[in-house]
Amino acid sequence: MTETRQQLEVPPDDWGRRQNTVQMPWMFMAIVAALLAGRFLLAPHLTSPALQTWATVFVAICVQALPFLVFGVALSASISAFVPASFWTKALPKRPAVAVPVAGLAGVVLPGCECASVPVASGLISRGVAPAAALAFLLSSPAINPVVLVATAVAFPGQPMMVLARFAASLLVAVCVGWLWQRFGRTEWLKIRTHSHSSFLEAMRHDLLHAGGFLIVGGMAAATLNVTVPRQWLTTVADVPWLAILALSLLAVLLSICSEADAFVAASLSAFSPTAKLAFMVVGPMVDLKLIALQSGTFGRAFAIRFIPLTFILALLASILIGGILL
Repeated sequence: MTETRQQLEVPPDDWGRRQNTVQMPWMFMAIVAALLAGRFLLAPHLTSPALQTWATVFVAICVQALPFLVFGVALSASISAFVPASFWTKALPKRPAVAVPVAGLAGVVLPGCECASVPVASGLISRGVAPAAALAFLLSSPAINPVVLVATAVAFPGQPMMVLARFAASLLVAVCVGWLWQRFGRTEWLKIRTHSHSSFLEAMRHDLLHAGGFLIVGGMAAATLNVTVPRQWLTTVADVPWLAILALSLLAVLLSICSEADAFVAASLSAFSPTAKLAFMVVGPMVDLKLIALQSGTFGRAFAIRFIPLTFILALLASILIGGILL
């Protein structure tokens, strides 16, 4: 009887992990709230303009990305908890070479930014979707969804070819990356996290904590580079076509602007050519600092060191090709 009572009093092995799973997401939300409060309470006392700019950019990136990150995590948790794995085998073509462009086109229907696409792609892979198809969706969904295309049309009034060029170049990159990953990618390069959570809330808590930390790291890096990169460098390269395209591509990586807002920044860069502006809008939603952090944390370093350079190079080449044809 004594042994039975003692056994009943011993907590289960995963008791501490379950407690942390419940508490940590709220800790993450508390940190974000503290950042917002600190931005407005401490900013008047910061005498350095660089520190004020850093705080503004960092908080803006986190606050701007957080709703879309939560949306993506909720969608990923819904996929894990409610959608049977057999659904994806029926929804997508069995041949990976055909599934990749289908998944790329599916990005049209998801009105989210790049922060949402990472947990969604992770959820798709864990449910049996071919990694090449899931990665094509990851790249296309923040770049060709209706919200982004409408924002681009508003930012470039009377220039429908800019909207078409962004759609075509972004979809081309997504499909080509998917095909290349299908052909040359290896299973050991991609860390696939299987979702074993028993409920929607448990899966969402786990993914929000996991992705939120990397979002903060990426936001800090982007804010630091926003402060340290001199704006004069841009004006000196605008007159050199190939250098201008490369400069705006790198700027898109450093600024880490949400895909729903990057078209307005691109339109304001009046000194640069239309192709350079296109490169800014194609590269940004696919490769930026917060995405690098999120992808590294979600899929592993071995994945990131191969996937990110490949995506950047193809985005640059696609922008030059489509820009030369349409713009």
